[in-house]
Amino acid sequence: MATPNTTPDSKSGHFALPRGFMSTVYTPAVLASTVTFGSVTVEGLNIAYREAGDSSSPKLVLLHGWPASSHQFRELIPALASRFHVIAPDYPGFGNSDTPDPVVFPYTFDKLAEITQGFLKAKGFERYGLYIQDYGGPVGFRIMTKNPDALDWLIIQNTNAYEVGFSAAWAGLRNALWLDRSKGNEQGAASLLELDTVKATYLGGSTNPALISPDAWNMDYFHTLQRPHGRQLQLDLFYDYRNNVTLYPEWQGFLKKQQPKTIIFWGQGDIFFTPEGGEAYLQDLPKAEMHRLAAGHFATEDCLGYIAEHIHTFYEKVVA
Repeated sequence: MATPNTTPDSKSGHFALPRGFMSTVYTPAVLASTVTFGSVTVEGLNIAYREAGDSSSPKLVLLHGWPASSHQFRELIPALASRFHVIAPDYPGFGNSDTPDPVVFPYTFDKLAEITQGFLKAKGFERYGLYIQDYGGPVGFRIMTKNPDALDWLIIQNTNAYEVGFSAAWAGLRNALWLDRSKGNEQGAASLLELDTVKATYLGGSTNPALISPDAWNMDYFHTLQRPHGRQLQLDLFYDYRNNVTLYPEWQGFLKKQQPKTIIFWGQGDIFFTPEGGEAYLQDLPKAEMHRLAAGHFATEDCLGYIAEHIHTFYEKVVA
């Protein structure tokens, strides 16, 4: 192919294009499946998010887990956008959201839920389906119990609300840090923040690890855990997690009373949450649709197509 003339026109100073060359060949556009990126200010913090779908479509909120961000849903969002208006925020201290100093900002699940609720209000999400995974559970349950009328339907994926759901990986938190937040116990808990642990969180339990991109654990470790204040804020949240356990009876009561239309995806090889933790939901939600996956903690990494397909089917058959 001939190369354009790179000699500027002597009169205009602009570069001349040879005959046959078009000055503009393509202008990018936002389609229904296009994922867009933005941020809104909530309580003085920039809260980043990913979004896709027609704003007139049913709304669906995706709440990410630890130590991830909305990056966790990078492939699920476009897979759902043909039917839903999908949005996934990053909590403060995660992903591309602001990371205030833990000295002045309380990294608690109460505060994460408060910020997330403010985010949804700012984005005009008044009634929606809710996808909760790991940390998305304690954030989402706080929002649900305070605003039950906002919940249209529920997707649960490897997030705990029952004592039986804790695996042995929690021993250092439950039997040490939660009982005594000493320097030694914090140092023990900090082992969870190492790259090998983050990598194991993704690969543990997967029956086809070749499907899981290293971008996932590298994003979490280098962009979230290694940022300024990153390790301290995570230790604050590890310690505050004990307060989630005290709320389990309230969350269970909410599910039993409200009976939201629910679909459950549970990676059976999750290193943090046991298969029994997934089954326990059926005690309070006997009509829930349960899918047991040969996967780990982040099942959307290797079971994406299955999860997306069954979300669409469940919505059409049960919710819509």
